[in-house]
Amino acid sequence: MNTVFPTDYQMHLFHEGTLFESYRLFGAHIMKEDEKVKTRFCVWAPNVEIVRLVGDFNDWNGEGYPLHRVNNEGIWMTHIDQDLQGCLYKYEMITKEGKRFLKSDPFSFYSEKRPNTASIVYSLDGYQWNDDHWMQKREKRNTLSEPMAIYEVHLGSWRKTKDGRFLSYKELAAELIPYVVELGFTHIELLPLVEHPLDESWGYQGTGYYSVTSRYGTPHDFMYFIDQCHQNGIGVILDWVPGHFCKDAQGLYEFDGTNLYEYENPWDSENAVWGTANFNFGKNEVHSFLISNALFWMETYHIDGFRLDAVSNIIYWPNRQEETENPLGIHFLQKLNQTINERDPAILMMAEDSSEWPQVTSPVHYGGLGFQYKWNMGWMNDVLSYMETAPDARSNVHGKMTFSLLYAFKENFVLPFSHDEVVHGKKSLLDKMPGDYWSKFAQLRLLLGYMVAHPGKKLLFMGTELGHFSEWKSKEQLDWHLLEYDMHKKINGYVKELLKLYKRSRPFFEMDFLQEGFEWIDVNNHQQSIFSFIRKGSIEGEHLIVICNFTERVYEDYWVGVPQKGSYREIFNGDKAEFGGAGFVNKKVLKTEDEPYHGKPYSVKMTIAPFGISILRPVKHRKERKGNGKEEVRSHVIGRREREQTPFVD
Repeated sequence: MNTVFPTDYQMHLFHEGTLFESYRLFGAHIMKEDEKVKTRFCVWAPNVEIVRLVGDFNDWNGEGYPLHRVNNEGIWMTHIDQDLQGCLYKYEMITKEGKRFLKSDPFSFYSEKRPNTASIVYSLDGYQWNDDHWMQKREKRNTLSEPMAIYEVHLGSWRKTKDGRFLSYKELAAELIPYVVELGFTHIELLPLVEHPLDESWGYQGTGYYSVTSRYGTPHDFMYFIDQCHQNGIGVILDWVPGHFCKDAQGLYEFDGTNLYEYENPWDSENAVWGTANFNFGKNEVHSFLISNALFWMETYHIDGFRLDAVSNIIYWPNRQEETENPLGIHFLQKLNQTINERDPAILMMAEDSSEWPQVTSPVHYGGLGFQYKWNMGWMNDVLSYMETAPDARSNVHGKMTFSLLYAFKENFVLPFSHDEVVHGKKSLLDKMPGDYWSKFAQLRLLLGYMVAHPGKKLLFMGTELGHFSEWKSKEQLDWHLLEYDMHKKINGYVKELLKLYKRSRPFFEMDFLQEGFEWIDVNNHQQSIFSFIRKGSIEGEHLIVICNFTERVYEDYWVGVPQKGSYREIFNGDKAEFGGAGFVNKKVLKTEDEPYHGKPYSVKMTIAPFGISILRPVKHRKERKGNGKEEVRSHVIGRREREQTPFVD
């Protein structure tokens, strides 16, 4: 319960770095005291002489509206005997030297729409959530052994109105959510939605960490969007940037005339790559600010998880010629993940980390960083490099496709084809594929199929399912007109069928992070550029055979070694005519031969399509389908790592 005056204990925790609900103390809050409505304002600014409140309620004149310094460490507070809901405001700072400047509230819940920069008094109370079923189910969920297919979205360019304006949060709820459900994704990942001044930053250079951007509506509108996602079975992951922030004058940069939130040493403070400022992880108050921010999105907006941007920028000191470990950043990440895990272990914490730092997804008490997942940037770079190589030269770079399996089980990986891969001259995924028009689509189908079959959770940036030829254009909507063309419509249908297969095939997700869930059949066929492997479920004998042909050649009598006697059925083929393929499919059941091959006791003869992916499943007879004790076996295998809680290290 907010009170007009902050308590000594709250202030102590803030300066100690453990006030993890700082947003309840700082910012603008409407409250009742003695039956009177007041609006309280509280800000941290230790290095100024005077702080005054200015806004549209006092004609932006701070005379008579001073904040009072309530402790030696620089917390200022005042209250106005009015309900100022909806009013614009800023803090006027005056230094000892007489320098004056205006700052937006770092803890404001709502802000003016750019290019304006004032904070807005806004009460977050009053929204009636209807996602109880989702939230209760989330508590019991173990995503490590469940399918996870993430649709990464930039709300401003997914779709626009006919007159070119952004869709609102409520309009996006009506259009985006049904589309994501139809495609078959399990989660949406939203590019940063903290308030930010420049559209072209895509939200990665924020000024208002507690303000959901007003570009698309109000905080309550955003609550409605999340609520609708949950009611439709879609989880929401927020792209979050705790490493660096925007240097615009109204924001956190030199907040009280000094380097308050950023490192004091300019060499450490300046982020030359993005033109931003790096958070000072050596300050306890910064810990309180950032960890509170994550909890704020969780508790206020029911966010299901975070993708932490540029984790390597936190792990290592910036602006060094060589990677130099930053113990301050490492401690912050461990503290963040521990705090969130203690508060709600169901929250997904994902690291976008391009470095080779070990144990990113191991528990903190084992020396890890404590994330649940890590983006597999190495896999992404290797696979795309391989795919961009001409098919007849892929035999020379065969190892790029096999290398990931040497480390695939050391971390809990997400396989990302994100926005970063389709901007700044890198081409769209479709256009990266070499060859003619048909070959490009065939290889995109193969690439997406290989991603689904490879161990790890999946992430795909919006527009790939349309078969974009052009790069992502953040100022324009997706090329929806492409669905009027046959091959683009078919790739869209292919993604739907692929995700449907993924979600119903336990071997593709149950044992993603256990070595026992994967086995090569033929890893060395660089002459033909064909890869074959087995994905296994937790029940003994439950498996799928995957064969990928990365050349345009057709093989009508190709032998593949298999582990089980009997017969196999092709349950998926990327070369189906309905997907835009040439139709080289295996319609008949494939009976095994008692002929060892590829080191396996049995083999089948099949057709291998050009740029094709074939997925085979053993045919079960009636007596095999019943089984005894299978669920107990699955429970034992799936729960093993969670019970042991041991890091995957050599």
